[in-house]
Amino acid sequence: MKILVLAGGLSPERNVSLSSGAMVCEALRKRGHQVALMDLFYGLDGAVSGNGLYVAPIPDSFKQVARMAPDLEQVRSRRGDDSPSAIGPGVLEMCAGADMVYLALHGICGEDGRIQAALDLLGVPYTGSGCLGSAIAMDKDLTKRLVADKVKTPRWETVTVTEENLEELAGRIKPPVVVKPIASGSSIGVYIAKNQAELKRALNESARLGGRTVIEDYIQGREIQVAVLDGKALPSIEIIPREGFYDYANKYQPGAAKEICPARISSALEKAVGDAALTVFETIGLSVYARADFIISQDGTPYFLEINTLPGMTPTSLVPQEAAAAGMDYGTLCETIIQKSLEARKEGL
Repeated sequence: MKILVLAGGLSPERNVSLSSGAMVCEALRKRGHQVALMDLFYGLDGAVSGNGLYVAPIPDSFKQVARMAPDLEQVRSRRGDDSPSAIGPGVLEMCAGADMVYLALHGICGEDGRIQAALDLLGVPYTGSGCLGSAIAMDKDLTKRLVADKVKTPRWETVTVTEENLEELAGRIKPPVVVKPIASGSSIGVYIAKNQAELKRALNESARLGGRTVIEDYIQGREIQVAVLDGKALPSIEIIPREGFYDYANKYQPGAAKEICPARISSALEKAVGDAALTVFETIGLSVYARADFIISQDGTPYFLEINTLPGMTPTSLVPQEAAAAGMDYGTLCETIIQKSLEARKEGL
């Protein structure tokens, strides 16, 4: 099969995406597919020809994720044009010439339904959920509103933080709370504010990142994540950061967090989080695969936090670990995602 892996893009999760894309590309080439790795934002700008990408070596630098998120202004300045487009030259043409587009994108213009809609219009099959489910899942507030009567989720409110209302919000909101952008991933811009000073710093960062912000009650407990693949919950995984919480650095630096899969929870709790993940998955209309995040409170109650439609496939990512616990190696996981995505596109999902 001729497969184009789309990665990179102009997102704060760009480096995570490049790592996912490199790993997927390598795995699929080993399984005999003709595979090209392409940066959504740069496209063919300064690159080898389109056909050359199918035999181009995979840069080793892509496979590990830098500790800090990228400077997107620097990324933008390196493209050799002044176009406002988030899609680089030749990308859509390369997509149209492939049998399948494997979306290794994360975050804005990758996980939010827009590239899925473009590929739908091109008539090109792609991996993961469709455009509508992807757009809903990317919006943390909308997702919570749709599922709050079906699964337990921390109490929340959604605000737009501005310079004008920041002081009012900082005085009204009572810590401890979790402050997070309404549409981002990899814990970028996420803060646990345990006092007013930390809350004010978090709100300042929220304003810098665009303003639309979810303020969520902080639930102290164990972090459990559950992947859904082909309509079934995979074994859960528990995340224990060695320091702090499971932020961007702790997600992608080897050894920064202890990951236990299957999680050391009771069979009843395993079933509860698996059922909750499936409920969210089905309620917002997802397909193929996703990963749901939970906090298990000290009294044993699972709280749903969010769901990710294109979870990471990096060397430290969680879905590959959960698949391995279910007896599925990395290459088979990639093949399964492709096969189930082809079926979903045929069914209009």
